[in-house]
Amino acid sequence: MDLLLQVTILLVAAVTAVPLFRWLGLGATLGYLAAGVIIGPDVLGLFQETKELLDLSKVGVLLLLFVVGLELAPSKLLALRREILGLGSLQVLACAVPIGAAALALGLSGPATVLVALGLAFPSTAFALQALSERGELGAVHGRAAYSVLLFKYLAILPLMAAIPLLGAGLEGVSPGDLVLGSVQTVAVLAAVVVGGHYLLRPLFRTVAAVGATETFTAATLLVALGTAMVIELAGLDMALGAFLAGVLLADSEYRHEIYANIKPFKGLLMGLFFIAVGMSADLGLLASAPAAVLGLTLGLLATKIVAVYTVARLWGLEAAGASKLAAALPQGSELAFVLFALALQYGVMAQPAVDMVVAIVTLSMAATPPLVALNERFVVPRLDGEGTRPYDQPAGEDPPGVIIAGFGRFGQMMGRLLHSAGIRFTALDANPRQVDFLRRYGNEIYYADAANPDIQQAVRVGDADALIVAMDDIDSSVRIVEKTRERYPNVPIYAIAGSSHHAWHLRDLRAEAVVREAFATSLELGEEVLQGLGWQAEEARSAVSQFRAHDEALMDERYAVHTERTELRPDQAELANELENLFEADAEDPIDTEHDDGVDLEPEAVEEAEAEEAGYKEAAAETAGGREDKALR
Repeated sequence: MDLLLQVTILLVAAVTAVPLFRWLGLGATLGYLAAGVIIGPDVLGLFQETKELLDLSKVGVLLLLFVVGLELAPSKLLALRREILGLGSLQVLACAVPIGAAALALGLSGPATVLVALGLAFPSTAFALQALSERGELGAVHGRAAYSVLLFKYLAILPLMAAIPLLGAGLEGVSPGDLVLGSVQTVAVLAAVVVGGHYLLRPLFRTVAAVGATETFTAATLLVALGTAMVIELAGLDMALGAFLAGVLLADSEYRHEIYANIKPFKGLLMGLFFIAVGMSADLGLLASAPAAVLGLTLGLLATKIVAVYTVARLWGLEAAGASKLAAALPQGSELAFVLFALALQYGVMAQPAVDMVVAIVTLSMAATPPLVALNERFVVPRLDGEGTRPYDQPAGEDPPGVIIAGFGRFGQMMGRLLHSAGIRFTALDANPRQVDFLRRYGNEIYYADAANPDIQQAVRVGDADALIVAMDDIDSSVRIVEKTRERYPNVPIYAIAGSSHHAWHLRDLRAEAVVREAFATSLELGEEVLQGLGWQAEEARSAVSQFRAHDEALMDERYAVHTERTELRPDQAELANELENLFEADAEDPIDTEHDDGVDLEPEAVEEAEAEEAGYKEAAAETAGGREDKALR
């Protein structure tokens, strides 16, 4: 068949099958596999020989491992070392032991059993991350656990791939001296690659980047990935190890993101070609001739991994619903299993019938993942999830409460850290049971409770608290807590964050001691950095920000004077647009009077005057707030 016609058929198959499978929620990997099966020798017969195509597509495997190496920055591994080495190794061990026992019982040899047990224990990155990201769960506790398990897979897969030639050759006839010499040569080559790459790769990319030609940068990236793989192969090791090492060496480089962007299209295309070739070589006759065996082994793999992952997750400390979600996302075989078993066939570790069976099992387990996740969400998670049915904690309230923090999200956690650093005792309340369980494991005094509930407030002794910090993102909950607290404990100092001006006004109506708009201070801090980045001197930027702060706070007071309790907490878009227009007009009437001159510092007197103005304003605002409180109490 003409080469151009072959390429056209491959592209047509890919662009037809992959979007369809993505739309069905089955993922791109299964789309490529299905495309290969359809155009392969067992269905349409458009391709009869797949060896050359499979050899070419292995470049995609090398680029995949290069990209994986880019993701394994030492800083990331260090931050997640406990989860990666602990949870990741436990997951693989818990899955590999029963799988290996079953493989031995089915008559596989020792080396093949090791490879099958570990190869099937690894989950699929594509399917696991897809299942979690579609539900916005990558940032959840079980999402981070899944990410750690997947990172461990990439750390463990390379030694396993490097061991496949040894498993195939066996140790008969090899003297201890030969083993020592081979080990020393291997370590020497790896050390040379690591040291040489450390000192050569960054200067190389710095020089190429200075040229400014994107295609040259892409060519340099491909050269580094494939060249390192060739060097490693010449030393008698597997090429995949070289590509992986090249990625790791560049993981902390300042060019990492540009390298990833340039290499990604080649990696995706060639990996797709690899999966198409695997699909072409799949033995459909096996499924037709022994459907009970294939389906039974697939179900056995899924059940084994679900039970093992759920058990390990619970022992690790995940709550039941999160462990169930993790188990539903990680029961399939990995896409790297196709790479492992292709190498096993090449080096004689496994025979063709065994490889065909394992490939069929991995493929079916991938196809089963989306419906498994959906069924778990529909029937299992609601029974395990305690949110909404779990009773609130009952704090003992024996010790003085110190400061009470209502809401222990991002803002509340930062306040807790600040108070802890200052040696001030605090008690945290949060209405998210998962958040509470997670944070409590790290020694925080936090309770699952509704901070507006009168029984909870009495239990934590809000009336004796030094202060109440309302750090709720939810506007309605925030206002309700302040309102109920003021009704029962009018003298407790209340400090709160507000998401908007309208929210802040309502909290001030309820006599909150201090109300800080959540994004206000952060915006001003970033604005000062931006002004300095644009060439302003530090004193100029600081003075400009101080003046704008005073101007904006004065505007807030002025607008609060005409505010009534009937003002909506959530104004519509037209009201917001009109309000923003009025603010810009007010800003134009009172511009910042700092005269910016590149390279010229403000006069010290101007800086002192601006800072004195801001301090005077804050003092006046504090006196005004105190007067309002005294008046309200009288």
